[in-house]
Amino acid sequence: MALCLRARLSQYLLQGQKLHPRFVHSSPNLPQPPSFASLAPEHEKEARSWLSSFRAAATVPKDLVELSFSRSSGPGGQNVNKVSTKVTARCRLDAPWIPLWARESLMESPYYVKSSHSLLMTSSASRSQASNVDDVLSKLHRLVVEFAAKLITNSPTKEQRKRVVDFQKADNIRRRVQKDRQSSIKKSRSNKKWD
Repeated sequence: MALCLRARLSQYLLQGQKLHPRFVHSSPNLPQPPSFASLAPEHEKEARSWLSSFRAAATVPKDLVELSFSRSSGPGGQNVNKVSTKVTARCRLDAPWIPLWARESLMESPYYVKSSHSLLMTSSASRSQASNVDDVLSKLHRLVVEFAAKLITNSPTKEQRKRVVDFQKADNIRRRVQKDRQSSIKKSRSNKKWD
């Protein structure tokens, strides 16, 4: 049976036991996303700066998600039968650290659970519970980065615009030369005089 991390924490506190260092979490160090629901061109710079600082965090802190542990399946011998190494992370989609503009697209992701309006990710890649916790938190981080970055468009610079115009001009010249060549071939065919 999966036992939630918060439930374990409350059990320790109720029993007056000393907390294991693994259950003591630091304060969240994730940057707060800008508070706009859709990305307009004037908001993109602020969204880009948030995304770069969020990428630098590299993972989601444990205290921002609900972690539960269960027995893993597959190879591993007695270890998988006795130790709860599989980690399931559940995070509400309306969490303050998830940007508003990415929430709608996250709802279309395969990790979205409609009944609880949350993201659900699992990891049983390792035989160690601690590495599975790190893995599932980094997976969740990558998912939010991917969907937040998908909606941020890069506006072209002046050099890029000039380059595109030059490419269009070169393409028009090439097309014109090819049309003229094809036209001259057809004219030469029709000007032949038969005896």
